[in-house]
Amino acid sequence: MSSINPLNSRFSSVLKNARILLIKPSSLGDIVHALPVVSAIKAQWPGSHLTWVVKRQWADLVERAEGIDRVWPVDMTVGSWIREGRALRAQRFDLGIDLQGLFRSGILAWISGAPVRIGFANGREGSPWFYTRRVPVLSPDVHAVDRYLSVAAALGAPPPDKPRFGFKLLEEDMAAVREIAEQRGFSVDRPWIAMNIGARWPTKRWPIESFAAVVDQLYEARHDPLVMIGGSEERAFTKKLKVLTKSPFIDLCGDIPLGCLPALLSTSTAMITNDSGPMHIAAALGIPVIAMFGPTSAARTGPYGTGHHVLSGQVPCSPCFSRVCRHNPEMECLHAVTPAQVIQVAQLMLTAHVPCQ
Repeated sequence: MSSINPLNSRFSSVLKNARILLIKPSSLGDIVHALPVVSAIKAQWPGSHLTWVVKRQWADLVERAEGIDRVWPVDMTVGSWIREGRALRAQRFDLGIDLQGLFRSGILAWISGAPVRIGFANGREGSPWFYTRRVPVLSPDVHAVDRYLSVAAALGAPPPDKPRFGFKLLEEDMAAVREIAEQRGFSVDRPWIAMNIGARWPTKRWPIESFAAVVDQLYEARHDPLVMIGGSEERAFTKKLKVLTKSPFIDLCGDIPLGCLPALLSTSTAMITNDSGPMHIAAALGIPVIAMFGPTSAARTGPYGTGHHVLSGQVPCSPCFSRVCRHNPEMECLHAVTPAQVIQVAQLMLTAHVPCQ
C-alpha cells in the first residue's frame, strides 16, 4: 500500500468535510472486509459524511458499523439501480468509492455525479472506465481487507497498524440475543461454541457427517453448548445434523436477525465454520475461528487477523474458486480435512482461550 501515490493535498483538504459515497452492495463477507476503509477514512477526515450503498438484505449489518452516516439500501434490479442513481445524484457527493468493481457499481458511481471516482484498476466488466482514479492491485493474493485499504491509502488515509472493523454492539441487540438464548436454554454469559455448517457454494461445505463427529466429540469433552448459526436456509442442514449426532446442540438458524449477529457472536468462545459470511463477522470481532477451506483462498478471504486456524486438504487444483468441483475424487480439498484435526485444534484453542489480535 505504501507504493500508491495518494491524491494531491488539495483534494485531501476537500475531504475534511466531503460528502463521500461508498458502493459495496454485497456480499456479506465482502461488506465486513470493507469496514476498515470506513474507519480509516473517518480517522483521517472525521468531518466527512459517508453514505454506504448496500444490497437491502445486508443493510441491517451496515447499520451496526461505526463511522457510517447514512445507509442507502438498494434492490439489485436495473430499474431500481437507475432510480437510485438519480436520487444519489441529488446528494451532490464530492467523492465516489467503488469497492465492488463491477459494471453496475461503476456506472452507479458515474451516475452519482461525484467529480472524483475511485476504484480498482483490475475491476471487472469494464468498471474502471467510470473512474477518475484507478488503484492498482499489486498482488492477486493480498487479503481483501488490505486490498480495500489500499483505496483509502490512495486517498491519503495512512494504513492503520491494525485495521478497525468497528461494530456497534447495541444494548437492544444484546438484550434481544440474551432473550433468544434464554428461551433456548443457554446463557451467552457462559462459554459456548458457535458453528456454521452451511455455505452458499456447495463446494464450500465440509461434509455434514464430519460436523456431526465434531459435535459429538466436543460435547463429550467439554459439555459447552454448541450453537448452530446461519440463515433460515441452513435449517435443512441442521435437520440432517440432528439425525447424525448423538449429542444435543442448539439450532439458532433463522432465529437471529442479521443486525443482532455481531452482538451474538461477540459472546462466543470460538467458531467452527465453513468459509462464510458469519465467519468474517466472528473474525472481525476477535473471536477465534477454525475454518475449513476448499475452493477458495485463505490468503485472499480467510478469517482476518491472528489466532485463527484454516484447515484444507493439499490438492493441486485448490484454490479453484469454482462452485462446481471437477476434481476426482470430488471435493477432496475439503473431504481430506478430518474431524480429528478439527478437534485437536479446537481443544488447543479452547484451552488457551486467548482473544485474537
